[in-house]
Parts: sequence; structure tokens; C-alpha cells
Amino acid sequence: MKSGKGSDDGNLAGTFNVRNACPAAKKCGGCSYAGRTYLEQAAAKYNRVKRLISPFCEVMHIYYCDDPLFYRNKVHSAFKKLRNGHVICGPYETGSHRIVEVDSCLIENKTASAIIRDCAELAEKLKISIYDERRGVGELRRILVRTADATGEVMVVLIIGSNVFRKKKIFTDELLKLHPEITTLLIDINKRHDSMILGGTEIRKVMGKGYITDIILGKKFRVSPESFMQSNHKMAEILYSEAIRLADFTGNEVCIDAYCGTGSTTLSFADSVKSITGVELNEHAYRDALANTSLNKVENARFVHADATEYMERLAKQDAKIDCVILDPTRLGTTSRFISACKELGPSKIVYISCCPETLARDLKEFRDKGFEPFIAEPVELFPWTDKLETIVILSNISKARKN
Repeated sequence: MKSGKGSDDGNLAGTFNVRNACPAAKKCGGCSYAGRTYLEQAAAKYNRVKRLISPFCEVMHIYYCDDPLFYRNKVHSAFKKLRNGHVICGPYETGSHRIVEVDSCLIENKTASAIIRDCAELAEKLKISIYDERRGVGELRRILVRTADATGEVMVVLIIGSNVFRKKKIFTDELLKLHPEITTLLIDINKRHDSMILGGTEIRKVMGKGYITDIILGKKFRVSPESFMQSNHKMAEILYSEAIRLADFTGNEVCIDAYCGTGSTTLSFADSVKSITGVELNEHAYRDALANTSLNKVENARFVHADATEYMERLAKQDAKIDCVILDPTRLGTTSRFISACKELGPSKIVYISCCPETLARDLKEFRDKGFEPFIAEPVELFPWTDKLETIVILSNISKARKN
């Protein structure tokens, strides 16, 4: 296994022997490898990738996380008031809407966990109306906390289930006294009857800029409540650095970055290529990507607000010249239409970053059938204790490789 950047090899044994002993793990379900040592879970994940991906190409050693606790920089929790008036907070039990009450979490940022616990205590103390999932009434419903490792900024989003939050001022004043490290405080109205955390209609600013700023590989990124950013800052830098190294760019490539989110991948790759276009369907993430480009004064990157598959199909019809396609989709993977569009577009290289080995294996088979041969894969551990694992795969266009 490769060690995380900046790790002290003398401390490797200590990292490998760390054990996730969370008492709520069986109910919560967030940590699939609870009860095991970090070495055991890293080895299990590597074997999973090896089994699924080695039929396609060489699988390099896993790039393990040398700090596998308290890494998650995006944390959310639900609230519930018990019959005795006690307010509890925590994640939902696997496959249900029953809250698992937890005092702390081994993978959540410590500051975020403390803010969530204190919100539950404040709600009980101030007799705040708590949203009832079954009846669809009440005010305080959930909370989202995002932290920026590089800048120390903290965002708190209080999610309410009604148009009014009657004790908003006293609640927020008390919260800010307890946690002066909070740099922006927002209120989101969510009346939906599904599992979406945010309502998606209106976010009200109580204090601060309405977003936080983090830094990845020397570039600043504006992160709003809806934005996608990798939840493990340190390992995200390693993931992007390794992807750039394995891609072995010449500096003359014209690139597409599909599913680009707020542009962290796009802007991280920009210094290594001639030009790069990020494609993102989520409007909030797209706006953040534009702001991030301006913030970092990157001149060879641009962003398009579009569905990645449809955009690729349009480029193919236009006979556009694209040297490399980068994609980092959700764990559902990409689509057959996207892969077919890649065949029509004919890039020399594809950089596929995946958080789900199963859908990655499925897509690699289809890519290979369409003329793209995977030749190297590297797992990078961004999500210790969970079932997720990032894997970078580099694919080569067979027809163009033969011509060269």
C-alpha cells in the first residue's frame, strides 16, 4: 500500500492498527467496516477492486489514508423530540427514518459534530418546535454543517419544515455564542416528503457570505450548501495529483471534464493541459464553478451548464477535436449513451475517476467494447470505514494508439 502524502512511515503501524469501535455502527450503517482495524478494511477494499478491475488492467497498490478518523467535512443530521421533551439528533437507521442518537462520530469532523449536538441541546432548552416526519408539521428539521480544512471556515445550514422559525433570533444568537468559529449561518426551508436534505427553493442568509472557501492544490474553491466537493480534503488532493500524474499530459491537450461539480477537478487539471471545459447539470454547482474560475484567474478553463451525455453527443455531431475526456460521475456510473458519444468523439485518452468499483467494472467493459482499453488503475482511499473507494483508471483509444 502507498502511504498518504506527508505521512511518517514510523507511524504506519499505529495507523494500520486503528480500529473503528463505534457502538452505533450496526444501527447507523454508515461505517460498513466498523469493528475492523484500518489495515483490515483497506485490504478488503483493495481486494474488492482487484477482483473487479484486474480483468481489465493492472491494479496498482492502494493509496491509503494515513489519518482515517474525523475526516468528513460535510455532515448532516436529523432532529426528533421524544415524548419526554428530550431532543435527539443523529443519522437515520439503515433503511428507516428512525434516528440513531449518537454523541460523536468517528468519521465526522469534530467541530461539525459538536455544533450538531449543541443545536439539539439548544432546541430542547429553548423548547423549539421540532419537525414531525409523520405529520409533516414543525420547524427545526435537520442541520447541515460544512467545514473547510484549509481555511478553517465553517458553514451551518438550519433546515426548517415551515415558512417561519419563530425563535430564530434567540436560537441563532445562542448558537453563535457557543461556536464563534461559524463563519456563515443559513436557513433552508424544506417541506418535501422525500430524503432530500435541502428544500431546493429558498435559502435565507442569517450571517456571513452564504458560502465557505476551501483550497485544493493551491486553488481556492467556493463551496455553497448544494455544492459537491470531496468529503476528505487531504485525500482529495492526493486523488487529483495522482490522476494528473497517471494521465501523463503533454500540456497540449484539449479536454472535457464531465460531471465537474464546482470545478475542483477541472481547475486542478487546468495547469497540465492546453484547455479544459467542465460540464455540470446542477445549476448551483455550475454557478460556483464559474465563480471559482474567476477567483483563481484561470484563463484556459470554461464551464458549460448542460447534461454531460447530451453535451458529448452535440460535440460528436460537430466533429469537435477533443484529446482527453475526464469523468467523475456519481456511484451510479456513467451511461451507455455517454460511452457511445466518446466513441464518436474519439479522444486519445479517458481519465475515469469512480467511487464505486461495481459500476466502474460495468462501464469499463462497455468502454472496452467501444474501443477504449483500460491500462492502469489506482485505488485511493477517500472514505475510510465506508463501502466507498475512489479508483482512477486511465483508458487509451485503441485505434489512435495503433496509428501512433
